[in-house]
Amino acid sequence: MKLSARNQLEGTVKSINKGPVSTEVVIDVNGTEIVSSITTGSAEALELKVGDTAIAVIKASSVMVGVPH
Repeated sequence: MKLSARNQLEGTVKSINKGPVSTEVVIDVNGTEIVSSITTGSAEALELKVGDTAIAVIKASSVMVGVPH
């Protein structure tokens, strides 16, 4: 798979919470959890299972920065 997105983080599917319309997928990337909400149809098409290797692809036009109070 080739993509133009630079931020591609490979990890392991930690959990899958399927709903009727959307599915929450948690990917563990070296101890950091990346959470994605995808359509349930997409989750089924990808045949995702806990323990599978998956790639979190992050494409954003901006990054927000915050500081504590």
